[in-house]
Amino acid sequence: MATPQFLSSFKYSDSLTVVAISFCTAIVCEAISWLLIYRTNSYKSLKSSIDKAAKKLETMKTDQNPNKLSTKKSKTKKIDRVESSLKESSRDLSLFKFKSGAVVALVLIVVFGFLNSLFEGKVVAKLPFKPIGIVMKMSHRGLKGEDSTDCSMVFLYFLCSISIRTNLQKFLGFSPPRGAAGAGLFPMPDPKTN
Repeated sequence: MATPQFLSSFKYSDSLTVVAISFCTAIVCEAISWLLIYRTNSYKSLKSSIDKAAKKLETMKTDQNPNKLSTKKSKTKKIDRVESSLKESSRDLSLFKFKSGAVVALVLIVVFGFLNSLFEGKVVAKLPFKPIGIVMKMSHRGLKGEDSTDCSMVFLYFLCSISIRTNLQKFLGFSPPRGAAGAGLFPMPDPKTN
């Protein structure tokens, strides 16, 4: 039996069970991240240095004074230095977060296996639209039948995990610093070098 007895007669019990487990998993993952990352002094100093560098870069880019050519060149060099330090700090922050990523991934794999065994071959929701190709392969994964509006646990869990965890991070203040938004381990290439 996939759901507790008091929920089994409820029409949306399977869907709500998947959403509730996804919410609980997001809370557990953020607690692990807080324990391993967010409460440490090194994370706090990295985050503050990224915030300071992002603010400094923003003010340097908005404060344009086109008086002399030499000041423009020196300002460009200063902007490049601040950008490189921002990229380096963002990279360090990503590497710092990497250690908890393994633990969080393990938790997510265990929960996904548990949910997969509970809801294998079971329709947990109905989509209000007919999905396109690749989305239909995900939303209909493991289900028998030809109704493309049937939704499997995999698709619902995937959507819930992404949305709930992201919003929970913002609510708890654990979202990445705004200067580190596009950085990560694989940053966008610098257009100046081309």
